[in-house]
Amino acid sequence: MKAILPGFLSSNGIDFCVINAENSTHGLGCSEKICSELKALGADVITLGNHSFSNYEFLGKIDKLDYVVRPANVKSWPGKDIVVVQKNGMKLAVINLLGQINIIPSGDNPFEAADRLIGEINGMGINSILLDYHSETTSEKCALGYYLAGRVSVVVGTHTHVQTADSRVLDGGTGYITDAGMTGSVDSVLGMDIDTSIRRLKDKISVRYEPSEGPAMINGIIAEIDNEGKCTKIRRFTEYE
Repeated sequence: MKAILPGFLSSNGIDFCVINAENSTHGLGCSEKICSELKALGADVITLGNHSFSNYEFLGKIDKLDYVVRPANVKSWPGKDIVVVQKNGMKLAVINLLGQINIIPSGDNPFEAADRLIGEINGMGINSILLDYHSETTSEKCALGYYLAGRVSVVVGTHTHVQTADSRVLDGGTGYITDAGMTGSVDSVLGMDIDTSIRRLKDKISVRYEPSEGPAMINGIIAEIDNEGKCTKIRRFTEYE
């Protein structure tokens, strides 16, 4: 991230940078230190996921970080439901939801949670909304994307680590992708050490996962949003270290 992100944001004229950082602390969980470092590199908002508090220390830190949003449909978790960032006369509201199928822990009904959050944001007079939907199944992500078409600017899926080839603009002006992909080592199993992953899957030995080392990549999407909060263009990218 240090090697790539600042120059990438500048060369592409990025106004708002949103980063999912739920596994940024040695491959599992998040930390105040990592969040601060990512913000210094250009992140405006940081989103999370089902491993948000695998680093237990972060439970007591997140409320101090006004640029971090966690899944709003896990009601027992501390942190913010909505983060609004304003730059150059523009406002973007960022929300984060957790899927409910084949994911631990699972969130409460994400469709109802999205309705509630969008209502709150519209009441603030903000029409540009980005949703990070941290979900396991592609069907659930697609369904929520269509459900919110025309009501939010972007629905970007996270969690499964592998970038999908379905970035597109849905009817009503909502940019969509099932999974934005990961930041991590190119030669890895979802960012983790290859030999460890093979042992866990082939030999059924629960050895501890370790992040893979070596040249890395950043995956993500760039979305263009007009003054009405409609997405006019979305494209995926991969930047190699």
